[in-house]
Amino acid sequence: MLSKRLLYTLLLTLPVSSYSHTGGLNKEGCHTNKKTATYHCHQQKKSTKRSEPNKPTQSALSKSELSSPALIEQVDDHRQDLMKLDYEGFTIWLDCQKRGAVKFRYNAQRDTGNFKRSSRFYLDPNVPKECQQYSAKTYKAKDQRYDRGHLVPANHLDYSKSAIKGSNTMTNILPQAANMNRGAWLMTEEITECYRDIADLLIIGGVIWGNNPDDDYFVKSHGVKTPSAFWKVIIRGTGSNERAIAWIVPNSQEATRKKSDAYIVSIKEIERVTGEMVPVADFTKYDKSNPWVIPRGCNKG
Repeated sequence: MLSKRLLYTLLLTLPVSSYSHTGGLNKEGCHTNKKTATYHCHQQKKSTKRSEPNKPTQSALSKSELSSPALIEQVDDHRQDLMKLDYEGFTIWLDCQKRGAVKFRYNAQRDTGNFKRSSRFYLDPNVPKECQQYSAKTYKAKDQRYDRGHLVPANHLDYSKSAIKGSNTMTNILPQAANMNRGAWLMTEEITECYRDIADLLIIGGVIWGNNPDDDYFVKSHGVKTPSAFWKVIIRGTGSNERAIAWIVPNSQEATRKKSDAYIVSIKEIERVTGEMVPVADFTKYDKSNPWVIPRGCNKG
């Protein structure tokens, strides 16, 4: 039988992690604490070799290049493939199964910056490889025109060199039809750019993935399908002065700038289609907003 002195010595030499709490780690270095029913991570997932089709040479931000590592947080106990990524100035909710975002959110204040957007795009070294696209290269398909389209636009983060660079991370990028990205979707961004100089704005948006294999041109090159549409809500004011405008923009070459007003919908429709609850007063939800006219003389740069 061990003496009390020897037993005490053995206990002191045990690593703290061996009795901190129960539950093994998954391949991302995370697990659910059975006592508290919370999901959290202890360590960054170690890189592993994997065989992937057409794996290209790709750009990636080093951890030191990010202003702060993206915070990876479990957001749904029943969806262990869904991650919340907090970047400087914006948040992305990422679906690992789709290798793409499902939702984004950020605040836009008065424009005081002029940092230029980077021409390079990056993979995020803090996100597991199996949760993001294979490549940061251009989307290319025969007789098709698709851009690396931003969910959160670079120009709304031009107050910070690191924030605007972070907007080119591929977790914030999806295939967008060129006419749509430079047309109706750009119009929503310009409205944000102009109205943020009038009042602080909250912007919430996301992706409607749909199920159309006919336009999934980039599964082999990037591992991601082509979304069917994108949605966005811009909110300004509070209380009885709260105002909001919402769009569902089809990911189509037909979604030009001139047609942007045709894609305005009620917030209730956004909630019905997406299942999201948009944080606005009920009186703003049920009717479609009138178009927000871009003020004369607005600097959209």
